[in-house]
Amino acid sequence: LALCLLASLFLVILKLYLTSRPSPVYLVDFVCFTPPKFCRVPFSTFIEHVKMMDLVDERSIDFMAKVLTRSGQSQETYLPPSLHYIPPKSDHREAVGEVEMALFPVLQQLLDGTNTSPKDVDLLIVNCSGFCPNPSLSSMVINRFSMREDVKSFTLTGMGCSASAVAVDMARNILRTNRNSNAVILSTEILSTGWYTGKDQSMLMLNCLFRMGAAAVLVSNRKEAKRTAKYKLIHSVRTQRAFDDRAYLSAIREEDSDGLTGVTLRKDLLQVAGETLRSNIKILGRKLLPYTEILLYTISVIKKRYWDKSAEIYTPDFRRAVKHFCLPTSGKAVIGEIGKGLRLADGEMEPALMTLHRFGNQSSSSLWYELSYLEAKGRIMEGDRVWQLGMGTGPKCTSLVWESLRPILASAHKGPWADCIHRYPV
Repeated sequence: LALCLLASLFLVILKLYLTSRPSPVYLVDFVCFTPPKFCRVPFSTFIEHVKMMDLVDERSIDFMAKVLTRSGQSQETYLPPSLHYIPPKSDHREAVGEVEMALFPVLQQLLDGTNTSPKDVDLLIVNCSGFCPNPSLSSMVINRFSMREDVKSFTLTGMGCSASAVAVDMARNILRTNRNSNAVILSTEILSTGWYTGKDQSMLMLNCLFRMGAAAVLVSNRKEAKRTAKYKLIHSVRTQRAFDDRAYLSAIREEDSDGLTGVTLRKDLLQVAGETLRSNIKILGRKLLPYTEILLYTISVIKKRYWDKSAEIYTPDFRRAVKHFCLPTSGKAVIGEIGKGLRLADGEMEPALMTLHRFGNQSSSSLWYELSYLEAKGRIMEGDRVWQLGMGTGPKCTSLVWESLRPILASAHKGPWADCIHRYPV
């Protein structure tokens, strides 16, 4: 009798332990938006249209031309139809049209490709920094696809290029208390309402760098998802530096001296980005790096503090823990600085540089174009780890580390790179 009671107690404890553990979160699949050809905006077209708008002076036009040529973008990036008008149509109707043009098709492709019904979606997160309509973007999607009345929906705004990674982290936390659930994440940046018409050069930068894009992502903690999923989420780390005034003001939406609204990018933005990244990788490194790298870093810190103040602190080699890197596409200089700080070779920065070249800075959705690039190149093997690094206004930094569950080999003929992957890298 005593043995039976002990066995029963053991089974109860085991069941409680298993049910209390969070279920693994799987990335089932994702889809990136390929803008139509008529949205393409070569440099010459961009500059010609700016001149015809008669809104900025010659000095500002020369500045934008210089930014474009140094940006690392190609002649094949896209702007939404509203910004092809002269002058641009930056109104609510055009912004809603851009949402319908970008988000609805990618979500439909995702649902069709994964054989998922809109009724199977338990959690919906839509992120867009600059456009915050009423009803919300998530409500627009629910209405269009007739989702369930009890679907949990959220709209993230004002988080810049980090928002997609933040949304994945948010989905992971919600799925911990909602077993057997599917979550859909939609990431985009609506540009129709974000065009700056003034002459402040620190605000004109975004006109030159931001381009059209969107992504739809399906993550799940259902047991059966493991059979078809591409990746498993193994680490997620979020940090921010909004408490620091200098960091907070390094990239901020505000009015210029003429009362025109735009996003100011200050000269210390790169330094702030470095500080934000360091605070994030300190936490991620403890979870991810092999003990030898952690030991070398610890020894260097102790040496600098107690023996040699001029000694350099050892930079851990994340390549020993991660195979592929998806970096922020905020600009060629930013990619270079982050790559230098992480001791990455040119090949490891290639997905970010080529995404910037082909599609421009698509804000939060760029991370998925980079992952799509790696898949199209056939570089993802079973067991490979992929680090997606999202950095945005706030400033905030979010790291996602995925582990591939199978080789991803047959992706060159589909997705946003289908018509051009043979030309890359350039």
